[in-house]
Amino acid sequence: MTDIDKIRQIREKSLFFKNIAPIREQIIKLFDIKDVKIELSDAIKIIAKDLTSVQKDKIYQIAKSLKPWRKGPFQVFDTFIDSEWQSYIKYGLLYPHFKLKDKIVADIGCNNGYYMFRMLKEKPKKIVGFDPSPLFKTQFDFINHFIKSDIIYELLGVEHIGEYDEKFDIIFCLGVLYHRSDPISTLKSLKKGLRKGGELILDTFIIDGEFEYALTPKDRYSKIPNIYFIPTIKALSNWLQRAGFKKIELLCIKKTDLNEQRKTKWIDSQSLENFLDPINPNLTVEGYPAPKRAYIKAYLD
Repeated sequence: MTDIDKIRQIREKSLFFKNIAPIREQIIKLFDIKDVKIELSDAIKIIAKDLTSVQKDKIYQIAKSLKPWRKGPFQVFDTFIDSEWQSYIKYGLLYPHFKLKDKIVADIGCNNGYYMFRMLKEKPKKIVGFDPSPLFKTQFDFINHFIKSDIIYELLGVEHIGEYDEKFDIIFCLGVLYHRSDPISTLKSLKKGLRKGGELILDTFIIDGEFEYALTPKDRYSKIPNIYFIPTIKALSNWLQRAGFKKIELLCIKKTDLNEQRKTKWIDSQSLENFLDPINPNLTVEGYPAPKRAYIKAYLD
């Protein structure tokens, strides 16, 4: 039996790392603004009038110190955080396939909370994010300082959801499965975290193929470390069935393109254009098929 409280205590120490703690201190001391307007649209916007130039600069400097911003975008007063991923594309793709009103929802690998903030508009009963990154937690706390939502952010991973002290109606697991060395055990953990009749919304890399097999990259895939298995749709369906999911619905297959993922000044690193073969963009730089994702909805009984 996993001691979740003990893991929380250990993980929370990461918030005091020397590259994180000073930024968190600045966020704690941040000014409050009356009459803040929040827009939960493609860009999550925090709007207010009459900010001083000092306040505007403070916001920009904190946001800049929190790079890289992978998910977004966000507009925090005068500062537009142009994230690497145009996350509204994925959210818009998934939006017709879920109903969150009065539901208890988990977002596994929630990053800075972009998707969770978008979900607030749907009036779920509770939202819990799971992500062990102290940087992403700090980005979330920066945005939530002004939004002031009741979202719970846990510095926990997918391996902890089965032992978590609450079960969920809907679990989102987006862009996580291929980072796990045992995908079936991961899917079993997700199943264990669901209530009876619960739903899993999953996205993961896939490769084309008629049979039940998976690509196992030798070192990196599209320059990404810790990519273990990239299945065909049939293999992914088998994994889900072996994990105990009874009904599996393929929502969409989408190739990642430069409109959705690209380098911006808010990441200071390479992005998709650097990960693909410069001569044949249908291949990664390693010679594997270029990134393509399947979006799946899986159900319990």
